[in-house]
Amino acid sequence: MVIDSFTITIVVILTAALISAFSRRVKRDKCLYDFNNDPVIIEKINGEIVGGGILRVENTGLEFIYAEEKKDNKTQSVLSSYIFYKYEYPQIQALIRFHDKLSEEGKKAREKELRRTYNPSIFKKIKRKIQNFFKTISDSLTELANAMVTHLQKSGAAGALLKSQDKYLKQINQNIIESVGAAFDPILERYIGHKVVFELIKGENLEKYSGILKEYTANYIEILDVYYDLNTGEKRKADIIIPQKLGIIRHLGEKPEETSIFSIKELKKWIKK
Repeated sequence: MVIDSFTITIVVILTAALISAFSRRVKRDKCLYDFNNDPVIIEKINGEIVGGGILRVENTGLEFIYAEEKKDNKTQSVLSSYIFYKYEYPQIQALIRFHDKLSEEGKKAREKELRRTYNPSIFKKIKRKIQNFFKTISDSLTELANAMVTHLQKSGAAGALLKSQDKYLKQINQNIIESVGAAFDPILERYIGHKVVFELIKGENLEKYSGILKEYTANYIEILDVYYDLNTGEKRKADIIIPQKLGIIRHLGEKPEETSIFSIKELKKWIKK
């Protein structure tokens, strides 16, 4: 049985649409998902504090489940949760998980994850190398997908159909590529699991903090063991997630002899005494 190009085109479009829908459904930012099921608050760039509940991370936004019900005086309604939608993400200054709000079980789970960050297993190292490989070739995947669509657009009835769906196909293509999570940074990659000093834009000020770099994505940076305050003058130990557009890793914060990132003996060969 011979399948014509028109049928093949329909199958390609439907397959791409299904893959795109699935990727949107399961895709969650790795940094945000690390705080899933933990007590978390959001500090907005205007200083407002929202959330304050057990975080549930979904691809459409963040849901906070209150440990104790609250009351809305205006509507006289009982409030059990707070929803922060994805389109509101540009308002985020930081997601904060204060250590003193964690249960004993939560603290143990966090310490376990911290040890894994410091001393990742062979399996985790291999997994990360594979992920980074796909991140580095994401641009090539984009070019390949575009080239395939362009080629099909030049062929008969199938080409006419693809041209009419050009905008739709570009959107599908973008969703598929984004699901790879292209955010590989060779410098930040070496700093994972190490103490760093980072700068954070807060209003008109540039604040400096230190902590352990846990993870980074295209949009966020996750840092552990940060002494953070909510403009109250009281610094509390916390793990935070900050937007890449507001925060930047500026320094390695460890003594040269304590770090494994580079060898001081090797560097001294290039320094004139």
